[in-house]
Amino acid sequence: MATKIFIDGQAGTTGLRIRQRLENRPDLELITLPEETRKDAAARRAAIVESEITFLCLPDAAAREAVALAGDSDVRIIDASTAHRTNPDWAYGFPELSKAHRDAIVTSKRVAVPGCYASGFVSLVYPMVQSGLLPKDASVECFAVSGYSGGGKAMIAEIESPDRAPELYSPRVYGLVNNHKHLPEMQQIAELTKKPMFTPIVDDYYNGMLVCVPILADVTGKTVSLEQVHEMFAVHYAGAHFIHVMPLDTQEEMTRRKLSCNDLRDTNNLEIFVFGDAQQLLLCARLDNLGKGASGAAVQCMNLMLGIDETTGLI
Repeated sequence: MATKIFIDGQAGTTGLRIRQRLENRPDLELITLPEETRKDAAARRAAIVESEITFLCLPDAAAREAVALAGDSDVRIIDASTAHRTNPDWAYGFPELSKAHRDAIVTSKRVAVPGCYASGFVSLVYPMVQSGLLPKDASVECFAVSGYSGGGKAMIAEIESPDRAPELYSPRVYGLVNNHKHLPEMQQIAELTKKPMFTPIVDDYYNGMLVCVPILADVTGKTVSLEQVHEMFAVHYAGAHFIHVMPLDTQEEMTRRKLSCNDLRDTNNLEIFVFGDAQQLLLCARLDNLGKGASGAAVQCMNLMLGIDETTGLI
């Protein structure tokens, strides 16, 4: 019998992507509300309670409202908003981080999908902290570039408008007072004692992102070789289908290397790169902000919750 699925907020960017990934799967039955009732609380509650798994692709306040609408029903909820990512009662939806993370997703009724920037950040920093190569009290900096689809419908419309302002053709730095909404989960999930310094940049392409974390020996108080760090990542993510630790470049190759941000667009993959030397390391994670950073991660979590191959319906 097909599993009943409801996407609350399927008209948004993430909701549309989840629906596209699910609509041709014979093992699933999608519950759809008519346009005129998709924001009606009673209709939403009925769909949520009828479903076996509900995806929330909503603003934070609406996501919390949807959880309240579910009440004590048996529905399992996968939330793609920021609302529950630091809530200890919710499983954090990044199964490759550890066996504990994977087990929590499999058994939980409530799973919070990581933020796109946070996915890249924790994929790098969590293993560094767990291995002892990065102190928990280190002052960590991060910069990242994302496609404009991460800004949702309003930003997409603004940038794709034929009358857009000239400045929208260039990269734009934002979150200038270090207040990006992903910062709480970046710090908490990575188990850092200090808030990271995070510089996000949005650029004039649709989807894909690159997240970079410099590790400086004179800041961390630790000197570690590229080979040591690379081996740690290779062991940590051994057997992971969607996370790929890329081979080390030679120093000569590093001087010529350029990383584009959208090579993994439309996939659920994440690539990890290690550059630099023992004094100045640069860790980079490349992923699709709409894939492993949103809808792909949500579907992967659903597959695990249903006890099926986590790669089902994903590339």
